[in-house]
Amino acid sequence: MAASHLLLLLLLLAPVADSAATRVFSVTDYGAAGDGSSYDTAAIQAAVNACGEAGGGRVLLPAPGDYLTATVHLRSRVVLEVAPGARLLGGTRQRDYPAERRRWYVVLAENTTGAGVTGGGEINGQGGAFVVRPSDQKNVMVSWNATGHCRGDECRPRLVGFVDSEDVTVHDITLNQPAYWCLHLVRCDHSVIRNVSIYGDFDTPNNDGIDIEGSNNTIITGCSIDTGDDAICPKSLTGPVHNLTVTNCRIRTKSSAIKFGSASSFNFERLLFDNITIVDSHRGLGMQIRDGGNVSNVVFSNIKMRTRYYHPSWWGRAEPIYITTCPRYPGSKEGTISDVFFINISSVSENGVFLAGSRHSLLRNLKFKNVDLTYRRWTNYTGGLYDYRPGCQELVKHKTGGMMLEQISGLEIDNVRMRWSRGELKGWDVNPLLFRPSTIDRLSFHDWQSLNVQ
Repeated sequence: MAASHLLLLLLLLAPVADSAATRVFSVTDYGAAGDGSSYDTAAIQAAVNACGEAGGGRVLLPAPGDYLTATVHLRSRVVLEVAPGARLLGGTRQRDYPAERRRWYVVLAENTTGAGVTGGGEINGQGGAFVVRPSDQKNVMVSWNATGHCRGDECRPRLVGFVDSEDVTVHDITLNQPAYWCLHLVRCDHSVIRNVSIYGDFDTPNNDGIDIEGSNNTIITGCSIDTGDDAICPKSLTGPVHNLTVTNCRIRTKSSAIKFGSASSFNFERLLFDNITIVDSHRGLGMQIRDGGNVSNVVFSNIKMRTRYYHPSWWGRAEPIYITTCPRYPGSKEGTISDVFFINISSVSENGVFLAGSRHSLLRNLKFKNVDLTYRRWTNYTGGLYDYRPGCQELVKHKTGGMMLEQISGLEIDNVRMRWSRGELKGWDVNPLLFRPSTIDRLSFHDWQSLNVQ
């Protein structure tokens, strides 16, 4: 599996000669002021349209300049190039965005081939303008829900979106301060995300880094993500997610560094996450399968992480690994999780590994090989809770387990070490292995240790 992913990576990253890429359309030639106060939407869109009609090329936002805009609609074979020292600023008014909430993006490509974003500059969503009340626990946010297009406090614009598109490229760009999700791929095929830096406010909810929704054959490599909510998040609400490869990334988040779901109606198959560093995140590697979709053939390898507690208003309780499947609502379909491998993993965490299937959908064939788990406490947030959210059992009080096991058939442990910094556990009631009353069978332990260290 890893070899096939590597071959796909090399093919997708190979340079492609294209004379259209040499055509440059500067937005200043179409009247853009770049002063950060007057809207440049008409000029930017005119340059995009001219580029598209010419067969493709680059639309340049030259430096220096701050280009304020409503939604920009990319076209096939048009690459938006924000030069180093230039910024594209998303408007903060609801009228800056299309009527349909699903199209609320600062930059949007729909039904395109070969569209992209690059340039070394910055796309900025001005997310701070959407904060009603700042809070170091979780900000209270603006919500554009008066029109009925959405409900609750998640009615905010995303930053960059590609929908029903092919051959997407996003590389060498900074995506900064999204008001909601940052980079969103929806039902796309053959996408390459490379050398992208994402910065979201650490106290803002729902500002996910990269959401891969129903998209296939996706490469994410060399990215740095620092944000409040989930950093890399495959979702299968509107279609399956197949052949996703994530390599050489650094992540910091107040939620999950990598999270499958919770939107999970279709299957996830053949996913590889390799050489990833996770720092000070609320959860490391997570799966929240709630809507009947199935997960299979997933590899997490060569990952170093540090997970810690934050306020419990954020999903997660400092678990380095969190694998769960349960029905979102009573009577809902239960999805399966099988054939998941954790290889060469090390963590320092304030909580243990959480492995929980459900009564009619056991976790099957999980393998941990060369895994080093260190447990210690350094924050003052409340422990002693299992977090099943969304749905299911919600928050459940518990003793701390180095590994909590529930509803599992097939777990192989090979060279796994748990290290307990007892002097820093602050009164934890701990168990190296904690079995909750449920079906648990086909367990294999080889070279497993639980050690007290200081």
